[in-house]
Amino acid sequence: MWEWYRIGLFLGLGTAIGAAFAGLFAPRRTLVAAVAVLAAVAAAAAGYAFFGWGEAVAGAIGGVIGTVAVSGVVAGTLGRGGTRGGTAALGVLAGLLLALLALVPVVGLLEAVGVPVVAARARKRRPARHAGLRSLARD
Repeated sequence: MWEWYRIGLFLGLGTAIGAAFAGLFAPRRTLVAAVAVLAAVAAAAAGYAFFGWGEAVAGAIGGVIGTVAVSGVVAGTLGRGGTRGGTAALGVLAGLLLALLALVPVVGLLEAVGVPVVAARARKRRPARHAGLRSLARD
């Protein structure tokens, strides 16, 4: 049982690291792969430093999941006029909250599934672009 807790913990911590890195470093879609690799390496290093390879692999998987899921939300926020600093601060705060939640048994495992689902719902509910008052102007 202890092994499942540690694997879930580092899967959740990896997701938290990925979310924080996406908020800080991924303003464009072209940087998502590089930030995902960076988050995976950081989470894997933490997992290996504390326990071993199983936790390192779980951390790396969580880092990629967190980065890919949150980077779409970050790109949408910046595209709709959000400030870079505010978006980064919210990304880091979300990462800290996810890290704290990962300490609860089984929640770290659920974060790896829940974060992408919540991010997909947020992207789907995004308001459609419209022409605004330009659509009323007649040439």
